[in-house]
Amino acid sequence: VQLQASGGGLVQAGGSLRLSCAASGRTFSSYGMGWFRQAPGKEREFVAAIRWSGGSTYYADSVKGRFTISRETAKKSVYLQMNSLKPEDTAVYYCAAGLGSPIPYEYRYWGQGTLVTVSS
Repeated sequence: VQLQASGGGLVQAGGSLRLSCAASGRTFSSYGMGWFRQAPGKEREFVAAIRWSGGSTYYADSVKGRFTISRETAKKSVYLQMNSLKPEDTAVYYCAAGLGSPIPYEYRYWGQGTLVTVSS
């Protein structure tokens, strides 16, 4: 599975962005998907995940109520709708394919990342 993340950019605090992750490969539907982020000087952290069935989702406490993860199997895509963005959301965002859990090492495939910058 190859993953291509897009949709990052510069946005003012309080604004919204929608990240997309397009997957290649015939086994996309069998993978859970996750979004992680890494801010400068910090470790990569979990943001959101969705199981392969789409029936269960998980969110980091810091984004609950503001971010929504979804997937569209027919388009082999997963999305991260980010609302009420804060400067502390600034990071490179990565999508990943694996179990669809909050744990990074449970993901086998990683995209290249897309930069989100939130100005105050």
